[in-house]
Amino acid sequence: MSERNPYEQLGVTENSSFEEIQAAKKRLYEQHGHDHTVLEEVEIAYDSIIMDRLRLRQEGKIKVPEKIRFPERNVEKTLKVPQLRNDKSTAWLQDLVDTPSQADILWPSGIFLTLAAIAVFSPNTGTSILPLLMALGFIANIYFLNRKEGRSGRAFLISFITLFAGIALGTGLGNLLLNQGGISALDQNQLASTATFCLFWVVSCFLR
Repeated sequence: MSERNPYEQLGVTENSSFEEIQAAKKRLYEQHGHDHTVLEEVEIAYDSIIMDRLRLRQEGKIKVPEKIRFPERNVEKTLKVPQLRNDKSTAWLQDLVDTPSQADILWPSGIFLTLAAIAVFSPNTGTSILPLLMALGFIANIYFLNRKEGRSGRAFLISFITLFAGIALGTGLGNLLLNQGGISALDQNQLASTATFCLFWVVSCFLR
């Protein structure tokens, strides 16, 4: 095999394309996968052809594509690009959502359930205690969030948004029941407080 010129060794001609040359090299590797002597000769022949093609390229006679000279670059790009996209697409979610332990769920559940129960079972004439209950829930939510990340500013902002979202949700629910002629055992303030405590529980347990 070594007595022939490099093109004959690979079974191609001087007019063969780079794709045909690479295909011939791959075919010989598959045929002689256990014969290291033959494989070495194939590699030498392939390198000789590539050097010859590079010389012709320098003379301006042919053009060597980058994907033929450096095929490994295409493989690296194919592997890396999807991985980078996956990291970016999930980073925000990992920073926001938490997987709580049993203790992380039990403590907020006990506190916010107690506050909700007091708000629900307090007489309508005693709604003056609802602002106090809401303030306690707000502080508790800040505490639970800050305990996870140690970021008090972020915990305060999330708790503040949750407070107004809960009030808006409860108020909207109360108005909906009133407009549809529904009967509720709770007044609008009690509904707003209960909805807020439910949101506090979700946020304190499942957000960072």
